[in-house]
Parts: sequence; C-alpha cells; structure tokens
Amino acid sequence: MQHLNDIPPKEIVPGFFGKMIHGDSSTLSIWSVKQGSIMPEHHHVHEQITYLLAGELDMTIGGTKYHLTPGCTHVIPSNIPHSAVALTDCTIIDAFSPARDEYR
Repeated sequence: MQHLNDIPPKEIVPGFFGKMIHGDSSTLSIWSVKQGSIMPEHHHVHEQITYLLAGELDMTIGGTKYHLTPGCTHVIPSNIPHSAVALTDCTIIDAFSPARDEYR
C-alpha cells in the first residue's frame, strides 16, 4: 500500500506533473497540469484512458479536437496521435495498458 501524498511528482513535459502507480501490466497516472501547458502531439503503443477531474483541457485525438471539462473521459487507442492544451489548471487521471515503463 502507498499513499498518493508519498509519491513524488515527475515533470514529464513542462507544466505536466505526474504521480505514477505501476502494476505489472498497467500504469495509473494522476496529473497536476499548469494552465497554458502543452502536451505536444505524440503516440505510443499504450491504450490510454483519460478522465478530467478538474479544469478545462483541449485535446486533439486522431485529428479531432475535443473540449474536456470535469467528468469527461476519452479512450485513446494504441498508436493514435494525440496532444493537449490546458486552458486552466487541471487534474487528470490517465490509465495506461501495458505499463508505462519509461515513467518508472
């Protein structure tokens, strides 16, 4: 067992601070994102499920733009290009499968 407060955040790209919990075949990430921060377009083998807990986030997923507000979810299939811009400070929960070993 581990408490979220005991997990040090990692800044993956400027303004995106994640706390990572790893299982054998999945990763759960809790992000604190600063307003105006940009996640550049990228893709990865991992399926990603995004849940916006707080704030407003614009995402482009597979060439389609989405405006996420608290409670919005999105499933991003493996290898689909996606990017994001934080319109406000945000709290985001992402689940990845398989595990994001590069985040360990």
